[in-house]
Amino acid sequence: MTISAPASSATRRAISTAPASRISRRSAPRCAGPSPPRAGGRSAAPCRQRDLRRLPSRPAPRLTPRRGGPTLAPMSQTDTDPAAVVEITAHDNLRDIPAPEWDGCACPEAAEGRPSDPFTTHRFLSALEDSGSVGPGTGWQPHYLAARRDGALIACAPLYAKGHSQGEYVFDHAWADAYERAGGAYYPKLQIAVPFTPVTGRRFLAKPGHEAEGMAALMQGAVQLAANNGLSSLHATFCAQDEAVAGEQMGLMRRTGQQFHWIDEGYGNFDGFLAALSSRKRKTIRKEREGARASGLRIEHLTGDDLKPHHWDAVWAFYQDTGRRKWGSPYLSRAFFEIAQETLRDDMLLILASDGDRPVAGALNLIGRDTLYGRYWGALEHHPFLHFELCYYQAIDWALAHGLPRVEAGAQGEHKLARGYLPVATHSLHWIAEPGFRDAVARYLDAERVAVDEEIEVLTGYGPFRRTRMEDQE
Repeated sequence: MTISAPASSATRRAISTAPASRISRRSAPRCAGPSPPRAGGRSAAPCRQRDLRRLPSRPAPRLTPRRGGPTLAPMSQTDTDPAAVVEITAHDNLRDIPAPEWDGCACPEAAEGRPSDPFTTHRFLSALEDSGSVGPGTGWQPHYLAARRDGALIACAPLYAKGHSQGEYVFDHAWADAYERAGGAYYPKLQIAVPFTPVTGRRFLAKPGHEAEGMAALMQGAVQLAANNGLSSLHATFCAQDEAVAGEQMGLMRRTGQQFHWIDEGYGNFDGFLAALSSRKRKTIRKEREGARASGLRIEHLTGDDLKPHHWDAVWAFYQDTGRRKWGSPYLSRAFFEIAQETLRDDMLLILASDGDRPVAGALNLIGRDTLYGRYWGALEHHPFLHFELCYYQAIDWALAHGLPRVEAGAQGEHKLARGYLPVATHSLHWIAEPGFRDAVARYLDAERVAVDEEIEVLTGYGPFRRTRMEDQE
């Protein structure tokens, strides 16, 4: 798909969808492959997905406001040449966009070190695609967006056509069920996201100096792609807060969620962190760490060239065990970890517990410029407190030792609160074509945001940190 429009129209011209009509039942072609099972091993509803690669490739008309249609208001104006043209294209293979161009938008800071967000790099997204973890038969069909002006890439986005709602961690199953009961086809939908990754980061990846222009162009292109193909909705999940604010100003619906993150407040080392806790919480954590050490397992930190091919055999075994218990089947393929050894090992930290030479449990993390991201955990046998030790305490140890001020330990989990991980808000953006359904979802999100804000405030008050000297002496 190619969209050509004056660059200034991305920020000065309001955009909308084609006229929305009443939901009607329509037949849906079969999926390109099986629908992944839901968590707990239950089979998901039959996947109703069209392969957008087979849709006619034709220029899309610029969207203009229509009376009664949903409208996206323009973003703030930028000083761009009105005569310049932004061309937006959709690609079903990331090889179409050279890595230096993509990373120049996704992680320009990586020219001087690590990327802030290792998940939106060309090498990470390529590993998902080349391993078959996304693509035909997975329900994640790539349609990467690229925005170019005068032939130069100014912005890009990881866009996928989704045939289900698995692997997203921003749950819209209830929306899909309601939409289907009303007679519509919720799937396929479009998703701007990093698959299987509940990590906040930029989703509208623009070169420095092109942020507003790039986001507006990408959003226009994504909405047009959904509207031109009669799709139900577009979602941008785990986007940055400033993107959520800008998207809401453009007319999208903003949703908030909650995760638990650890922040270094100048502790220096783990004992310094413990000193900031209430006496009771401090004693509990020390007891848990002692309990984990009592297993006699050897714990090591492996990254870069210390990671060897046989380590990925262990990681795959851990991942399969956790996947069977939580999701019903793993999202990542075995080939992903083989590619990780070749292209991602410098971005990864494996915290491995072994009994002699036998791997027992492990936590796989990705390393950002200022954040350690905990992603996958698994164990082949149970040992008390080993999960907390590898996923939370060892992660804090490593972050403190390497000057990373933040640890994000994945989605959900109020049990993290007692271990120093405090609640923070996450953000997503949503666009729904059908106006009546969109209004109902908007009302729900208004109420949900209030509830999430209140919960974050309450849970923060229950955090483990001491408030007064007297409390520390209790």
